[in-house]
Amino acid sequence: MMTFNCQLKKVIDDSYDIEIGYGLEDQLLSELENGLVGKIKRFAVVTDSNVRPLYADKINDMLVSAGYISNVIEFRAGEKSKTRAVKEYVEDKMLELGYRRDCCIIAVGGGVVSDLAGFTAGTFGRGVPFINYTTTLLAAADASIGGKTAVDTPLATNLIGLFNQPEKVYIDLAAWKTLEKRELISGLAETIKHGCLGDRELFEYLEENVERVFDIDPEVCEYISKHNCEVKYKVVMKDERESGLREILNLGHTVGRAVETVSDYRLTHGEAVSIGLIAQALLGEELGFISAENVKRVTDLCSRAGLPVTIPDYIDRNELIKKLYTDKKVRDGKLRFVFQKEIGDMVCFGENNYGLEIEESAIAAVINKM
Repeated sequence: MMTFNCQLKKVIDDSYDIEIGYGLEDQLLSELENGLVGKIKRFAVVTDSNVRPLYADKINDMLVSAGYISNVIEFRAGEKSKTRAVKEYVEDKMLELGYRRDCCIIAVGGGVVSDLAGFTAGTFGRGVPFINYTTTLLAAADASIGGKTAVDTPLATNLIGLFNQPEKVYIDLAAWKTLEKRELISGLAETIKHGCLGDRELFEYLEENVERVFDIDPEVCEYISKHNCEVKYKVVMKDERESGLREILNLGHTVGRAVETVSDYRLTHGEAVSIGLIAQALLGEELGFISAENVKRVTDLCSRAGLPVTIPDYIDRNELIKKLYTDKKVRDGKLRFVFQKEIGDMVCFGENNYGLEIEESAIAAVINKM
């Protein structure tokens, strides 16, 4: 018997820039012409039915006019499109159009687009580069940073995916003017979450200025975009693959993702996360991690942002409790939660351990009160 050892150690630099500004289409084209993705001349602009007429068609036309080969691949807008079937559709469309390994995907849209397009880029031709051109506050705060890409399944959200870092992220604040108010509200949930878990200054700034977000106030939008990036970067830099610390970015998501799925996506992702934030705060208060005063501050800020802070009556509580077990933090069939420590910090339960095992009865009691 013989053993042959394959030495495959490598050092990989997955660093990338995040550009925050207004009307960044020209800059995207200029940087592609200056070698952002090397000598690639073929681009697939992946987008949804809402964003295509607003931004994706324009970016595609600019690429074609500059001499590149480019096509728009569109799917129906909404969380229900973030599936394996839609990913397969995008892949088949790319193959039909002649795309192979010598291409780059440009994701133009919000979180669903960046998640699905990033996942597709990671597997198409065993991996092709991709760029995120984000058009929503939610994507700017969450999906466009950190390299987590995935699709949903009937069981739960984001269970199938991979880590795949983009070549660059463009956060176009001008696009926020095209968003419906509910989409802005949804995006604020992840921003409030970042304040809760790692940026007290951001949280306090939101307490003073949250209503100005709905006016697309340039100062406020630039401030929260920058702080969202900083909070997430500090975590991802230390734990890219979610081996410990990165779990804190799931604050509010154990209940939130379950609520989102059980609602059959009648609730947006941000609305569901808001409910999850309140649930963990209430449970955290019982466990001594956060004061009643700070629970009220979190609840009041979510309410002022237009986010729900109670579970809608149409959601079956028993079904919701069962759905908690599909959360990725579950270990050996046991529920685990991450908890904020007052405002701007997280509770650590030992070296690189931020998840606490929770009895079902404890979270069930909180859910039934909400």
